[in-house]
Amino acid sequence: MIKTNFLAAVAAGALALALGGSSIAAADEPAQHHPAHMGMAPTAAPAADTRQLVRFPEPLRTHELQNMRDHLLTLGRIQDALGQGRFDEASELAETRLGMTSLPLHGTHEVAPYMPEGMQEAGTAMHHSASRLAMTIKDASVTGDLKPVLAALANLNQACVACHASYRLQ
Repeated sequence: MIKTNFLAAVAAGALALALGGSSIAAADEPAQHHPAHMGMAPTAAPAADTRQLVRFPEPLRTHELQNMRDHLLTLGRIQDALGQGRFDEASELAETRLGMTSLPLHGTHEVAPYMPEGMQEAGTAMHHSASRLAMTIKDASVTGDLKPVLAALANLNQACVACHASYRLQ
């Protein structure tokens, strides 16, 4: 019970961090991380957005933004399943919604031609990371050791953050 409550607390914190520190919801706008947006007095002007602008045709832009919001929703569902001890569900979500087997679901072949090589590599790294997370969760369902799961989840989150820190859609 303590381990489940701990994992639920960590999962909730990770989701809050992901939601608060991500520009997924408005991927074509600069991230709002300065003090004024967190209810504190501003200390300096916001930095210029230096992310590389990536232009997609409008239907594909909308589709890709929808995919990224689905990725974030899936991360939350994975964290919830882990917090409830539903390892098989969490593993299945990681693989089928984010992992390498999810590529046809997200239409990656349609959007890839519009992505710079580095963005393609970041996306591939994210999908590989999600597949590793799925396997790590399966192992944890047998061993009960959640530390590798949390490390794999952090690695997946870092893959998302790295891409969003480098690229923005328009």
